Amino acid sequence: MSDLNKHFEPKNFSDKVALSFTKFLRFLADTFFKKRYGHRAVVLETIAAVPGMVAGMLIHLKSLRKIEDDKGWIKTLLEEAENERMHLMTFIHIAKPTTLERFIIMIAQFIFIVTYAMIYLISQRTAHRIVGYFEEEAVISYTEYLNELEAGTIPDQAAPEIAINYWNLPLHATLKDVVKVIRDDEAGHRDVNHTFADLINMKKNKEKINKINKEKKESGEEILD
Repeated sequence: MSDLNKHFEPKNFSDKVALSFTKFLRFLADTFFKKRYGHRAVVLETIAAVPGMVAGMLIHLKSLRKIEDDKGWIKTLLEEAENERMHLMTFIHIAKPTTLERFIIMIAQFIFIVTYAMIYLISQRTAHRIVGYFEEEAVISYTEYLNELEAGTIPDQAAPEIAINYWNLPLHATLKDVVKVIRDDEAGHRDVNHTFADLINMKKNKEKINKINKEKKESGEEILD
């Protein structure tokens, strides 16, 4: 099981941009939904399912264009998108979104698809770091949701059949069990996307060092390690 309290400290400008963007969206979610966790999940999960699909598609096209292996990134990202979609399908049964919330879902999804695609084309590292921070906030939100359920502030209820089938939960599983497995999913996505961002950062640093060494070699200076 992943460490639920894990947080990636920003190390450069790209990380700070990603964290600031995430905190801004968190502020909007807290302001609009407050403690209506089920309804918050419906809207946010439809957005959370976007990055994996968009990134997977763009890497797929890049792989075709450059005729190079994707190193398993496409499969991982598309599986993430599908998992987030199942979170949404589950909470549709729990929160039963209103017409207004369904309209917000369509608008939010359209805006985020365009926005995330642009961010990914400009900086893959920043895009994956954003998702890593998104998932950190998701873990926090689902922990708060679980605390409310366990305290009895929010009534527990039987887990939807779709959740029982997808996560192979016991037939007597409840909403608390669903929130726990979804929170674990989010923690896993957090780690994957932070790792992807780290790998891209390492690649950029390596390319920078190679470029400097090439210039130093041509001028006869001592190269860097």
